[in-house]
Amino acid sequence: MDALMHPHDAAPDAPQRGFPIGGPILELEGVSLRFGGVKALTNISFNVLEHEIRAIIGPNGAGKSSMLNVINGVYRPQEGTIKMRGELLKEMTPNRAAQIGISRTFQNIALFKGMTVLDNIMAGCSLREHANFLEIALQLPRARKEESENREKVEHIIEFLQIEHIRKTPVKRLPYGLQKRVELGRALAAEPKILLLDEPMAGMNIEEKQDMCRFILDVNDHFGTTVVLIEHDMGVVMDLSDRVVVLDYGKKIGDGPPDEVRANPEVIKAYLGVAD
Repeated sequence: MDALMHPHDAAPDAPQRGFPIGGPILELEGVSLRFGGVKALTNISFNVLEHEIRAIIGPNGAGKSSMLNVINGVYRPQEGTIKMRGELLKEMTPNRAAQIGISRTFQNIALFKGMTVLDNIMAGCSLREHANFLEIALQLPRARKEESENREKVEHIIEFLQIEHIRKTPVKRLPYGLQKRVELGRALAAEPKILLLDEPMAGMNIEEKQDMCRFILDVNDHFGTTVVLIEHDMGVVMDLSDRVVVLDYGKKIGDGPPDEVRANPEVIKAYLGVAD
């Protein structure tokens, strides 16, 4: 794909990114995960800075998806700690992760295929709702107010992602690239502080990849959302990311800015391929 301009590589007179990178929003220290006798992650430590785009790369089986599953509470590590803004996260579940501002997309699209684009994105609001079941069922004032606010928020996301023309279309009738965009919209509807993207470009053609790259950059810039992504396309990783952490066989072998990681001999040997 054509090279994308990274925010840090913009011309001197280009506008600054909307939200400057801050201090650590997420900190992982000594995280280890085992399934029986199989070690999926071994003593992994790294942090994610507020408003940055942080990539996790590595060959198949390196532990990348396991790491995302640990962050959003699908798996509980046997050792190590995870902190969000300095607060220790204990007994995490996916619901709890969503409630504190961690949202996720999946490598394999996990949408409600028979529902419309609008309804799929509305579903992303559910974990942030305060009205209880009875209030919703009886359409009491708090429930009606919350639904109105959610619809306004969802319409803004639909406009942002440029999918107004398919808002009433069932997801199963959409091409793959647009389904991926809808899944991004549903994740954004949960108003995440941290957005976890599991191979957002998988299965896309060049044009679809370019569109998704632009939307990820715009999400980071427009909403100020911190992004953590797994991606196999190294051109995408190097263009999008502020920093990259590299896993191999469940161990961390590299961590730093894209250019530094790209030049790391251990990374070249394990993942990028030995140069001529």
